Amino acid sequence: MAVNLFDQANELESAIRQSEEFTNLREMYDAVNSDESAKGIFENFRNIQLSLQQKQMNGEEISQEEVEQAQKTAQLVQQHELIAKLMEAEQRMSMTIQELNKVIMKPLEELYGAMENTEQ
Repeated sequence: MAVNLFDQANELESAIRQSEEFTNLREMYDAVNSDESAKGIFENFRNIQLSLQQKQMNGEEISQEEVEQAQKTAQLVQQHELIAKLMEAEQRMSMTIQELNKVIMKPLEELYGAMENTEQ
């Protein structure tokens, strides 16, 4: 009997949504969005991040002024308790996703690792 990978992926999605990491992330996200000050600072921070990432992807140079603005905004973000908690929750969720990705990629790594070992 063949395994339907998409059914399994949907089950994983559901498990992620029910996980403590995701539940905590959602609560922190909602808390930041409920606080006008935190929401404004966070949105500004995200916009700066996205802008700098876009420039990097396009091979554009980032000015010293943009770097300084990003650093100042990052300091504001780190000092704001709600946003700091949100970022901690994001980091925990990201680590969970990385671990899941390792598990998902294991069959391919084993396959190609085995191929490399037989070629040597």
